[in-house]
Parts: sequence; C-alpha cells; structure tokens
Amino acid sequence: MKKAASVSVAIVLAVLSSAAQAQWAVIDAGNLAQNVLIAARTMEQINNQVLQLQNEAQMLVNDGRQLTSLDFNALSQLRATLATTDRLLAEAQGLAFNVSQLDTDYARLYPDAYGAGTSTRQMADDAHARWQNALDALHTSMRLQAQVVQNLPADEATLADLVNRSQSAVGQLQATQATNQLLALQAKQTIDAQQLRITQDRAAAAELARQAAAQARALEVRRRFLGDGTPYTPQAIAFY
Repeated sequence: MKKAASVSVAIVLAVLSSAAQAQWAVIDAGNLAQNVLIAARTMEQINNQVLQLQNEAQMLVNDGRQLTSLDFNALSQLRATLATTDRLLAEAQGLAFNVSQLDTDYARLYPDAYGAGTSTRQMADDAHARWQNALDALHTSMRLQAQVVQNLPADEATLADLVNRSQSAVGQLQATQATNQLLALQAKQTIDAQQLRITQDRAAAAELARQAAAQARALEVRRRFLGDGTPYTPQAIAFY
C-alpha cells in the first residue's frame, strides 16, 4: 500500500514537474521583451499619427481662417458717392459735355467772326448766352466742389474702418479684400479729383471762349459804327 502511494506521489510530482517545465518554456523573456518593444513602437506610431492629425486639423483651421471673407463691403457706399457727382455733371447747365452737342453749340455761339448779315439783336442774344454758359460752368464747378467736401467725412470714416479691418484680419482673404477696398476708395477719390478738375477747366475755358467771342462781336460793332464809306475828315472852316 505504501509502495502504491509512493508511486502515486512520484507520478504526481513527475506530472507537476513536467507541467512546470512546459509552462516555463511558453513564457519566453526575450519574446516578451520583443513584444513589449513592438507595442511601444506601435504606441509611438499611434502618437505620431495623432500629432499628425492634430497638425492637419490645425492646418485646416488656418486654411479656413485664410478663406474667411470680410464681413464689410464699402463698394456700395463708394458707388453711391460717385453716382452723386455723376448726377451733378448730368445736371450741369450751359455747354454740354457731349462732344457732338458741344460742337454744335460752340459753332453757333462762339464764331470766329460775325458776318454783315448778323443782326445786332442776334449778337446781343449770343453774348448773353455766352455769359450764361460761363456762369453755369462756374456754378457746376462750385457745386462739385461742395459735393466733394461733403464726401470727405464719409471717405475718412470708410478709410479708418478699412484700415482697422485690414489690421485685424484673421486671414489672407480678409486682408486682401480690405486692401482691394482701400484701393477702390483711392480710385474713387481720384475720380472725384478728376471730375472736379474737369469742371474747373470747363469754367476757365468757357470764360476764355466768351472773351474771344466778345472781341469778335466788338470788331463787328466797330466796323458797323465806322461804316463802309469814306470816313469823315474834319477840315478847317474860314468864316471871314
């Protein structure tokens, strides 16, 4: 009986020893270290991918800012002020700004010389019309000057607003749009100056043309006064 028990114990010990040896053979320290290293590298790769995704997301956010449109448009206001000055030019009296109409009126009212068949009344009416044209041209120039002065406060406010928006732009698109509108404001002011110069030059030209026509009229009036016959020559008279 004891022998059987001893054999049984021996068998159990042998089995346990064999199982322990088999379990020790499965858990390989080198393989475990390699697996841990692979896991660490995999984790590092995952972290790098996360950082890359974060960078790409930030790039998309930055791109979105670069493409953000400016929530301000000064072009409508600039067009409105330009339309006002254009209206003043359209309302201008006197010599037309249309070339064909100007040529017709100029040839009628500003002749190089008056013929003998022109009546005195006609010359007087033409002189009055020329005076009126010069007065209208001066009036138009002064009206446009007043309008440009009225536009200055609005232009200054628009300029300040655009500069502030350009400096606080969150992206390239906003900065570009603000710059373009600043250039539009500058172009509008250039057009204002050009229109004002046109009306001033028109007033000066109308006055010079009036003076030239007045000289032509004066020559004809003088010729009629002197007449075409032999002028009177005073002679001494002997009473005794």
